[in-house]
Order: sequence, then C-alpha cells, then structure tokens
Amino acid sequence: MLYFFQQVLNGVHSSAIYALLAFGYALSNSVIRRTNLAYGAVFAFSGQVMILVAVFGWYVLWLTLPATVALGIAAGFAYAALVSNILSRSVFAPLAESSPNTIVAATLGVSLVLMELARIAAETRDFWLPPMLATPVVFASADGFRVTLTVIQLLNCLVAVLAILGLTRLLSRSSFGRNLRAVSDDPAAARMCGVDVQRVFHLSVIFGGLVAALAGILAGLYYGNISFGTGLIFGLKILFVTAVGGYNSPPRAALGAAAFGMTEAVWSGYFPFEWRDAAVFLALVTLLVIQPPDREERPVP
Repeated sequence: MLYFFQQVLNGVHSSAIYALLAFGYALSNSVIRRTNLAYGAVFAFSGQVMILVAVFGWYVLWLTLPATVALGIAAGFAYAALVSNILSRSVFAPLAESSPNTIVAATLGVSLVLMELARIAAETRDFWLPPMLATPVVFASADGFRVTLTVIQLLNCLVAVLAILGLTRLLSRSSFGRNLRAVSDDPAAARMCGVDVQRVFHLSVIFGGLVAALAGILAGLYYGNISFGTGLIFGLKILFVTAVGGYNSPPRAALGAAAFGMTEAVWSGYFPFEWRDAAVFLALVTLLVIQPPDREERPVP
C-alpha cells in the first residue's frame, strides 16, 4: 500500500502539470476551434527560455541563484506572451476562413521553428539547473520504505492548483469571462451585442499561452531541463488529453488531464514503462470514439 501511495503522490505532481496545460489549451481553443499543434511548443519553449536565461544570468551576469532563476522566469513569461501574440495576429486571425487543416499545418511549422530556435540558442547543448528545494517531505514510512514528495513538487502542485482555481474564478465572475463564453457560443451574436470579438480572441490566445508558460516553467524548475523535442510530444498529448474533459470548458479539461496524469503514474509503477504511452493513447482514442462530440468546427472569429 505504501508503494501504491507513492505512485499516487507521483501522479499528483504530473497531474498538476497536465491540468495546467489542458486548462490553457481549452481556454484558447474555446475561440480558435482549430487544432493547435504549437501549444506544446510554447510550453517547452518557455521552459527552455527560462533555463537559458537563468544560465546566462549565472555565468555572465554573476547573479545569485534566486535572482537568476527569477530573471529566467520573467523571460519565459515574456517570450510566451510574444509568441502567443504573434500566433494570434499572424497565424490564427489570417487563416480564420481557411480549412482547419491549414491551421494544423501552420501550427506544426511554428512548433518546429520554436524547437529549432531553442536548439540553436543552446548550441545543441543541454543546460541543467541545479537541484532546487529537493528536500524530501515524508508522508508515511514502514520497514525502511518512505513515501515522499520533494518541496519543489509540493510547491509546483500548490501553484498549479491556485492558478487553475484563480483563473476559473476569473472566468466565472469577470466581464472577460462572460465575453469569452459569448464569443465561444456565437461570435456573430456577440459582435451584435457590442462585444469586441477580436480583442477577446487575442486575449484568450495570450492567456492560454501564459498558462502554458507557467506549466513549462514549473516543469523546468522540477526536472532541471526540457529537451528540444518535448514540445511536439506534449502538443500531441495535450490535444488528446484535453478531449477527455472537453475542449470548451477549461475546468473540465483540467480535471480530465489530471486523471490522465494519475493514470500515467500508476501505469509506470506496475506495468512496463515502454508501453505506457501506447496504452494511454489507446485508451484516449477509445474514449474519443465512444463519446459524443462536444463541439463543432467553425471559423475563427
């Protein structure tokens, strides 16, 4: 039971990262209504920028570790906002009336560009952050086996939960949230009621990108490194994972993604690791086939 408890705790951390990503994807996808393969690249790119800037601050600017990490986090959010703004205005808006496959191809191209930019900036080298807040917190122990999570894992989970709850409250109580739901339901009717559809559209894409950046930064701080190919893998995962909870509801998407993360953790503890992704993707595809669609494709406003 202690071993199972440890796997569940491991799943809590991965679930927090997946939930953040799914929340941000559903937030932007509620108005894009197209498959966005660049979302995972924004996640990985933000984490990579954070690590590269932190390394620069440490070796070149001679900053202290807290200062250089803070500088890297600020840079990660800034680049995520810049990339999301470019995506919104230069990719999604101009291709609004095009075939959905056009945006799929365009965002795949953006994903490859971001991966190559990170690789070139790092000169094809892997930079690692030092272990931070790695002190284990013991939840239970027996016969020499301890069930633990590190301080950084607990902080990541706390930040993810607070971010999701805060954004959920913002969407339910603010005028932006009401306008976002109106644009998501019927952009033409929202425009007739005086809603600035373009502004809502751009803000939702940018906010979604910032949520992806937060997930990338949390992952980078915990793992210490994010590889160049991580963006494409996570882009595909989040595309399927978000479908479990629904593309139109960020909180439900986050819950579905959390279940996915827990499933991955439990599988890794009891079954062959190399078959984990295949088994989970098979389960996701099965769910997508048997459940009714929760959206219809329509042009970007």
